[in-house]
Amino acid sequence: MGRPYVAALLEHMKQREAKYIFLVNWIKDRIGTRELRPGEKLYSENELSEMFDLSRQTVRHAIGILEAEGLVERVRGSGTYIGSRNGNIRKKTMNIAVISTYVDGYIFPPTLQGIVQTLSAAGYMTQIAFTNNRVDNERRILEGILEKDNVDGVIVEATKSALPNPNLQYYQELQRRQIALLFFNCIYPELNAPIVALDDVRVAEDAVDYLLSQGHKKIGGIFKADDGQGKLRYAGYVNALLKAGLSVDDRKILWIDTEDQKALRNIRTSVLRRMTDCTAVFCYNDEVAFGLVELLQKEGFRVPGQLSIVSIDASELSMLTEPHITSVPYPMEELGRKASENMLRLIEEPDFDGNYLYRPMILVRDSVKKIGGIG
Repeated sequence: MGRPYVAALLEHMKQREAKYIFLVNWIKDRIGTRELRPGEKLYSENELSEMFDLSRQTVRHAIGILEAEGLVERVRGSGTYIGSRNGNIRKKTMNIAVISTYVDGYIFPPTLQGIVQTLSAAGYMTQIAFTNNRVDNERRILEGILEKDNVDGVIVEATKSALPNPNLQYYQELQRRQIALLFFNCIYPELNAPIVALDDVRVAEDAVDYLLSQGHKKIGGIFKADDGQGKLRYAGYVNALLKAGLSVDDRKILWIDTEDQKALRNIRTSVLRRMTDCTAVFCYNDEVAFGLVELLQKEGFRVPGQLSIVSIDASELSMLTEPHITSVPYPMEELGRKASENMLRLIEEPDFDGNYLYRPMILVRDSVKKIGGIG
């Protein structure tokens, strides 16, 4: 074998090596810039051959290197796909974690039932945990999920979502790992993630609009200060008053926290002082409205004779008072189903929007008195 032949062979090998390395680097660059996104199908071997004037053997060699590095995955009979989570192929676990604040109450069991039934029908197992609305519990749960790393998605109800949250980095790590993340009921505003919830602003606005339509102008409000939904519902309350040309009187507004909500009688003086000059009050939810009716009636107030009440949830609690409370329904089980449906789609389509807001119509009952000669 002569020297010219050996030199030509070495040059041929060098060119061949440069070509497959070029293709490897070209694909890596586009993965890095997310032009080629996790889970996306790569061009076929034929297409890459034509695009870069390469032999099928060279293309196959380049794909083999990328597959060995975990950047792509060949699926028999389907094609080659970009790997998820920083170049490592993320295999489906068929597990989804669900984090809720409480296990009891009238909202959570039906909502969780909707979530679990929908996921189960799709072949998924659910791992359910409860924070009891405490950020330290939330942190322990998130640390466990990240340590085990065995879920395809996480469905979360935010804990005290109106307050600064010390656990945001754990949610950001879930997103960095390409684990699907979806919130229900409320969300941390610092995170860019989808949410399935009531349209709290518009629902509250509708409830106050109903009071206005019944002639009320001195309308108070009771809102949760540690809950993002409380702030959104306050915004709806303000919108309705301003739209009607009324001022917002802070003396008629009471801010409470989760602990106050469970026993309004413990803040009796504050409640009575704020509501004394009102003809109607918008309550954050049925639990607050129920407690308010009980407190007012013990103090000798007539509902709705002296104070009309509207609320949100239209739960069984709203039917346990006399009078029954006018309230906006919370679509508990339906919302749970929708959250699961959107999660399942996010797992398959990471760019899916995933947001959905409900705006139910108010259920008119007996807790609102018509005043001022309104027809």
